[in-house]
This record gives sequence, structure tokens and C-alpha cells, in this order.
Amino acid sequence: MEAAVLAVALGFLLLARGSVGNEARETEAVQELVVRLLGSGPAADFLVSVERELAAESGLDTYSLSGGGGVPVRVRGSTGVAAAAGLYRYLRDFCGCQVAWSGSQLHLPRPLPALHEELTEATPNRYRYYQNVCTHSYSFVWWDWARWEQEIDWMALNGINLALAWSGQEAIWQRVYLALGLIQSEIDEYFTGPAFLAWERLGNLHTWGGPLPHSWHLKQLYLQHRIVDRMRSFGMIPVLPAFAGHVPKAIIRVFPQVNVTQLDSWGHFNCSYSCSFLLAPGDPVFPVIGSLFLRELTKEFGTDHIYGADTFNEMQPPSSEPSYLTAATAAVYEAMVAVDPDAVWLLQGWLFQHQPQFWGPAQVKAVLEAVPRGRLLVLDLFAESRPVYIYTASFHGQPFIWCMLHNFGGNHGLFGTLEAVNQGPRAARLFPNSTMVGTGIVPEGIGQNEVVYALMAELGWRKDPVPDLAAWVSSFASRRYGISQPEAEAAWRLLLRSVYNCSGEMCSGHNRSPLVKRPSLQISTTIWYNRSDVFEAWRLLLTAAPNLTVSAAFRYDLLDVTRQAVQELVSLCYEEARTAFLKKELDLLLRAGGLLAYKLLPALDELLASDSRFLLGTWLDQARAVAVSEAEAQFYEQNSRYQLTLWGPGGNILDYANKQLAGLVSNYYQPRWGLFMETLTHSLARGIPFEQHEFEKNVFPLEQAFVINKKRYPSQPQGDTVDLAKKIFLKYRPQAGSW
Repeated sequence: MEAAVLAVALGFLLLARGSVGNEARETEAVQELVVRLLGSGPAADFLVSVERELAAESGLDTYSLSGGGGVPVRVRGSTGVAAAAGLYRYLRDFCGCQVAWSGSQLHLPRPLPALHEELTEATPNRYRYYQNVCTHSYSFVWWDWARWEQEIDWMALNGINLALAWSGQEAIWQRVYLALGLIQSEIDEYFTGPAFLAWERLGNLHTWGGPLPHSWHLKQLYLQHRIVDRMRSFGMIPVLPAFAGHVPKAIIRVFPQVNVTQLDSWGHFNCSYSCSFLLAPGDPVFPVIGSLFLRELTKEFGTDHIYGADTFNEMQPPSSEPSYLTAATAAVYEAMVAVDPDAVWLLQGWLFQHQPQFWGPAQVKAVLEAVPRGRLLVLDLFAESRPVYIYTASFHGQPFIWCMLHNFGGNHGLFGTLEAVNQGPRAARLFPNSTMVGTGIVPEGIGQNEVVYALMAELGWRKDPVPDLAAWVSSFASRRYGISQPEAEAAWRLLLRSVYNCSGEMCSGHNRSPLVKRPSLQISTTIWYNRSDVFEAWRLLLTAAPNLTVSAAFRYDLLDVTRQAVQELVSLCYEEARTAFLKKELDLLLRAGGLLAYKLLPALDELLASDSRFLLGTWLDQARAVAVSEAEAQFYEQNSRYQLTLWGPGGNILDYANKQLAGLVSNYYQPRWGLFMETLTHSLARGIPFEQHEFEKNVFPLEQAFVINKKRYPSQPQGDTVDLAKKIFLKYRPQAGSW
């Protein structure tokens, strides 16, 4: 009972800003979304209104649908987000449509299907949260307003009502640091480059990939104003950043008596780029900086009273004493409420499961109880695999959001834990004395495995799990392609029981395939599914192709499944080559190694080149487009290349953000594997040992050359995806049965 009262009280606190006066604005925002989505003609068949009284009883977002069948469809919502979610419910479940990152299928039936009785739905979750701090670097970093507009529309349609809005904060920090007495060169030295800002904001990094150009600050301020304005127009709550305690080293020059601690290094970086300085919670400078930043930030962007800050993300605190952790946490919160008495702190709960050896019961409790109950909102960030609420007594009474992380580094690779995702939110809601107040979608990178995100978004509006995932995924396929096609639906059911059915310790969501890892003899090829299911799904999609080639989503999926099949073949070739080397069978090594490096990888690159969504040129051109000069364009492009590959000057977090893109495969992964196979062959032929450390010395210049070269890559696709997928299947699929 106490938990339920707490959850409701928190919800009303955060939604107190909603008023009848906003109904007209939110109605207009959804009406404009309908026009952007469907066009002005079809949009005329939908009557949208926002009516607060729909949620008068529960206080939870509610929508109501009626009409159709020759009369306009009436969509009512208690907020703009609720109305948009109701619109998408109608388009998805009654019209068989889909809106997705890879493209949308919006062929409306005529006349529009009738609703024979009014359909009213209320979400069981006060919040449907979106974004990870890292998403801003792995996916959003180079976006312009047009791309942000599409994403906010996607958020509204999927019922998201709480999301990070962290763009432009470095411009505010620059003002604050200058006001404190730092000089511009000290500020420039502190900020990382754009592709690494997420980890500067989390206190993990500084300096690396910087400095930020002046034009960057101006553009990001402009973007942030448009982002928060559009989010608010739908009734979403933007989460702004707050001061977490990390400061530039130069603060010591300005305040010689300041009490700071230099934290340990992070991510294999040395202290030139990590070892952040953390202000002591009792130092008088702490509230000065914290309040100065928040005051300047809210003056610029306004506020909705929720702020994100993470002091110890993947960094061990200076002390494990509960008294220190309580003080450090309280200092962050007190700096917030000094400026905004209604402040609520949004905390990523990643730290508790990432370093469990440090975060024992006393340490966790010290953090969670340092903030008044109901004023700390915790993201259980990896709840589909490692839920924290279970062993922290529902975060010691603080409200939390059950989140699906799913993806690390924005990697490509078919992966999901759909059964755990399907069951997880209800289990958390029914947990004894649960303080769960919402669901969250928090990938490090987007634009992959869209079926996973479609399910999670739908669960934000469901009280119970989907009763039959096999039937659900079949419907997903028919909506995606605009037609029910038996072979395609069968392919998706095979993917559901294989790549999307991960359970256990290996379900990290990080692609560790040999294809995208620096070669060695120690790469694990363990998987949780039968490769034969992937190969059969591949065959079924090719069988369905003649009926579905007009579907852009189908062509995307056929490429993605073919890409996955080639990834499986690469793993099998690697296993055979490794065995051949260890058994000193030179002929077999030459065959398997040659097939991997000189046949499969070039074939994969050619396939990827047939779709603009899998082009390195497209990826790099996004970075270059942000620039105002050629020098800036080269700077941004190198930032992007580093993130995709070495991640740091010495390969510090090597291949963490791996992607499978045309150009990246042929100019980065393939040369590495070619050198590796040549090195193994040389070792066997001459009877000398293979030394991994020597190979790494030799391969690093190849990796570094990719980052620093200025080769431009095509941003227009070449070749036909279906023909190329069929060619690879006919040439290589039969070999899979012999392994």
C-alpha cells in the first residue's frame, strides 16, 4: 500500500504542470504529426482532440478510439502523447501499418476500418521512458532537426512521455566555466569530441577527440530549443542534465583550496583522457557550481523539474563508507533543489549491477536513502537480464522504471531476449511492495532489431504480457510488409525461437562475432541458438521475395538476415581455420582462411553496399554535414571513424561500437582477417610459433590507417539486395550443412 501511494504521489507531482490550457497546443501537435505521417489528404479522415478528463479517475495516460467505416476516425487522448499512441494503435492493429526506424508501411485500407464500439485504453505505467545517455553519442550525435523531428514523432506514436533532452549542455557549461574564472583554452582542453560526449557527461572521459568547435555549441543550442519545444508540445517531459560533481582540472587553479579527488582511470584510457576530478560533497564550491549550472540551463530551456545526473557511472567511488556515499548523493540533490524546489533526480541504476563487488547492501542503501523518498526516480537499466529491484527491496522504496537496454554500442547483429522482455514488466509490477512506475527503452544505439523495440513499446501500454509471441511476431511481419506472406511469417517465427530467444549469462546484447573482433586464436564462437534456424529463415525470406520486393522493410530485413547468415558462416570458417592451424593442416587452413577473408567478407561488403542504411559513406556524411568548413568536416569524420573502430588513440575500447557497413567491412575488417590468415599460414609453413602480441603490433597500423585516411565512401547504394542475397545463398549456403 505504501508503495502504491508513493507511486501515485510522485506521478501527480510530475504531471502537475499539465493543465487544460495545454490541451489546444497538444491537440495541434498531434494533428500536425498526422499530416507529417500520412499526408494532408488521409489526415483529414482523423479527428484528434486532447481531453484531460479522460484520465480524471486514474491519472494515467488514456486514449479513446471511435468511428471509421465511412466516417472520420475520432482519436481522443488525455495528453498529446496518449492521443498519438491511440492513433498508432488504430494504424497498427486495425489498418495493419507500421512505423519504424528503417522505414514505414502506411498503406491505409479504404474505407478506413470501422470501430463498432468505442475503444478506451489506459496505460498501467505512469511513465514510458526513452534513451540511454550513450544513445546521444552512438546514434544521435550527428542528427539535424529533420532527423530529430522523425524521432520525436516515433516517440509520440509509441507513447513515450519521458525522455532525455541533453543536447547543447556543453554551451551552458562553457558559460558557467567562464563565469567561474576558467579561460577558453582550459575549457577547450576539457571537452571531448562530439562522438565521445556521452562519457564526458558521465565523468568517464575528458579531452579525447576534442576540442569542440564554436559552431558546434551554436548548432546544439538551436537543436535543443527545437527538441524540448516539440517534446513539450506533445506533453512529453524532457529530462535535463544536472551537475553530478565532476569538474575540469583547471578548477584547481581558480579555487586553490578546493577539495577534489582524482578518480581511477576508465576504459583502458590513461589519465591524459580519464581519471576525472570529483568535487568533495562538503566543499563549498559544490553547491556554487551545481546551482550556477542549473540556473543557467533552466533560464535557457525552461524546466519540467526532472534532471539526470550520474556521479559514479562505471567508476568506483573514493570511499565505500556509507556516510561518504550518502553525502555525495545528497550534495547532487541539494544543488538541484536549491534552484528548483520541485526537482526530481533521474538516476541510471547501471552502477549497482556493473560493480556488484563494490555496491553491497549498505552502499546501495546509502545512495537510495540519501534523497527524500519519491524525489529519486531510478532507471533499472538492464532489467531484462540483470534486474536490480529484486535484491534492493524495490530500490528501498524509491520509484523505479523497468528498462530494456538490449543493445550495446549500436552494434548490428540479430539479438533479443523477447520472452524475458515480455514477462519482465508484469513481474516487476507484481513484486512485493513494488515501486515500479513505468517502463523504459534504453539502448546504447538504435536502428537495429526493430522487432524488439516494437514489442517493448507495446508493453508500455499493456497490463499483461503478450499471450502468444509466435502469433504476435507473425502479425509483426504482416504489418511490416503490408501483406500476409506465409514464408516470411514462418521465417520470423524461426528467428523468434533462435536469435530472439536468448537467456542466461551470454545475453549481453553486444556483438562479439569473429567478424567484428580483432583476430586471435581465442575468440569464442559460442551462441545460444541453432545456426540452422538462421539459415532456414534466410531461405524462407528468399522464397518470399518475389511477392515482397516492393517492400522497403522486406529488403532491409532480407539484407539483415543475409548479413547475419554470413556472420554465422564467418564464425564457422574461423573455427575450421583455427582447428586447422592447431592441427598443423596447412591445406585446410588455406581453404578456410581464404574463404573467410577473400570470399565471404567481400561478398558481405557488396551486399551491404546495396542499401543506403548499411553504407559507411552515409554514416560519415552525416558527420561531415554538421560542419561549417572542410577542416571541421574532417575533424567530425575522424571522430566518427574512431568511435566505430579504435574508440581511443591506442584501441582502448577496441571494436566496442562495431557496425557492419559497406566500406567498413572491406577497408577495416577484411584487411585484419587477411593479415591474420597470412600470419597463421606463414607460421605453419615455416614452423615458427604464432605470437598474438606480435600480430597485434602488426595489425594496429592497419586499424589506425583506416581512422586517419581521408578516403571518401559512396553514400548511394549499388546493386540489387535480392539478387545479391540470392547469389550468396546459392554459393555458400550449401556449405553450411557440411559443417
